[in-house]
Amino acid sequence: MSGRTTPSQTVGPFFSIGFTWLNRVDLTEGAAPENTITIRGRVLDGDGQPVPDAVLEIWQANSNGKYAHPEDAAELVGSEAFWGFGRVPVNDMGEFCFQTIKPGLLAGPTGTRQAPHLAVSVFMRGLLKRLVTRIYFAGDSGNGLDPVLAQVPESRRQTLIARAKDSQGKILVWDVHLQGAEETVFFDC
Repeated sequence: MSGRTTPSQTVGPFFSIGFTWLNRVDLTEGAAPENTITIRGRVLDGDGQPVPDAVLEIWQANSNGKYAHPEDAAELVGSEAFWGFGRVPVNDMGEFCFQTIKPGLLAGPTGTRQAPHLAVSVFMRGLLKRLVTRIYFAGDSGNGLDPVLAQVPESRRQTLIARAKDSQGKILVWDVHLQGAEETVFFDC
């Protein structure tokens, strides 16, 4: 056996081999139908071109700010059936669409409150580590007090905020820009 190192390999695109059964684009199970929203958008590279092989993973709390996880110390209130997790592939044009609910205010790590948000991980070919970001909601009163959003320069915050596409606020648009002038804010985790 040789002790020589081998060249690095890029990741994927393996997401369609063995992972499609894990796709979950409807996160609304256990939620009241009147509370559902649709979030759609695109994953774009630094030149504004669609990325056809990305996958988004979404993790979120229910409408009461409770995660479906045994380590969430928040008091369980409301629907225990809401799972709060999804895996959403993009199509050949880099487009994604999923249904969910708007989460409630969440407890922060130091006892502060966090604005309603969705935690998002982006996976795609060529990435050895996932990209981690968040989706916040335009006009939410909690945005101004959110300790994570407060750390993002004001000029870049709009990359984390989903905007209503309809008058009822039931369809939201949020794009992921991997590089460039409109690059989405990604967090080190």
